[in-house]
Amino acid sequence: MSWTSARALAAEAACPLEPVPVPLDEALGSRLAVPLRALVAVPGADVSAMDGYAVAGDGPWRVVGRVLAGGAVHAAELRPGEAVEIATGAPVPGGAEAVVPWERVTIAPASGGSASSGPVSGGPVSRMRAARVPAWGDDVWIEGAVEVGRHIRRRGEDIAEGAVVLGAGTVVTPVALGLAAGLGHDVLLVRPRPRVTVLVTGDEVVQQGLPGPGRVRDAIGPFLPGLVEWAGGRIAGTLRLPDGAHPLHDALALPSRPATAPPGPASASPGAAFAPASAADVLVVCGASAKGPADHLRKVLGDLGADVLIDGVAVRPGHPQLLARLPGGRLLVGLPGNPFAALAAALTLLAPILRELAGTPVRHEASALAGEVRAHPHDTRLVPVRRSGRGAVPVGHDRPGSLWGAALADALAAVPPGWAGEQVELIELPAGV
Repeated sequence: MSWTSARALAAEAACPLEPVPVPLDEALGSRLAVPLRALVAVPGADVSAMDGYAVAGDGPWRVVGRVLAGGAVHAAELRPGEAVEIATGAPVPGGAEAVVPWERVTIAPASGGSASSGPVSGGPVSRMRAARVPAWGDDVWIEGAVEVGRHIRRRGEDIAEGAVVLGAGTVVTPVALGLAAGLGHDVLLVRPRPRVTVLVTGDEVVQQGLPGPGRVRDAIGPFLPGLVEWAGGRIAGTLRLPDGAHPLHDALALPSRPATAPPGPASASPGAAFAPASAADVLVVCGASAKGPADHLRKVLGDLGADVLIDGVAVRPGHPQLLARLPGGRLLVGLPGNPFAALAAALTLLAPILRELAGTPVRHEASALAGEVRAHPHDTRLVPVRRSGRGAVPVGHDRPGSLWGAALADALAAVPPGWAGEQVELIELPAGV
């Protein structure tokens, strides 16, 4: 199958996950399934934008009370010539036409004496203590210049009640969570992030330290979590399996059901493998997808009655990749054992599946190639490149068993068979997540 057709088929095979309501503290990184609307207006009432005095009519004004943020509302409507001392964020009384900042006010007791600047109680309202509230009387007056409407934030001035503030498909970021909370939401309806279980196969694969003769370090398992996260999913668990059909069969034969243990590495025994494997929406098998004597994936899929949708893709590297649907509907992606080939296969099959499940938009980009590239006569070549003002520059070091070139690159150039110098598609590589 051609590389272009394989990517399209992978996306078509994924049925988008049903939206789920989740608490705010569980929504981070998901995408909104519906637009986010304001359940309350912001601000929720006419409030003061400054510490000062809410006034009605022309001055001088008699001070008749105080309103603090979170405190009791001044119930009576202000009449012309009246004022209340008010804190930033406190609701302004009815009849108030403006707020005069405290530093612009002159205190003018009606009983005489010299005028003074500042609030009646001697400091910004936001710093006052309840014990310092004076007994307001007919002899407490203030003067100052007033601009009608000044320093009052009207109800709904920032966000009207019912307004759409974020569209469906928006990623729930930390700031979006704060916005949602401020608008009255406790729960968000989101597209759940698809859960991925990774099965790393191979007796020769070691997880740490220096590999001995005939052994190799696992270079695929470490890059998959970041790639999965970047494409919109999350890792439900990682299973380390020895070579052989039976361990692979036991892991894949488990029914899909909620996890019974926290995600994380598990052994090859069916009981230990149960939780992360059965909790997955997508399974990824690293290795075992070729047709060598130790590659048992095809036989196991046949024994399970799986529907193999893609068996090999015309792409270099990464030709021996595989996509199947297991009984029950879960998708399985088979990756080659060579690291760069596995990366190419993951970008071909796994990333389109996760994007479709999670509702992650696809970025399309094309560029000229600013460097020598040899096209394959029949297969698409995925070439590590770096973007530049001259075009995409090949960085080399692109053998199937090495991630060196991909680590130097910021994209893979998809060079079609028989390429004759035209612009090519660039496949974005996962950056830091």
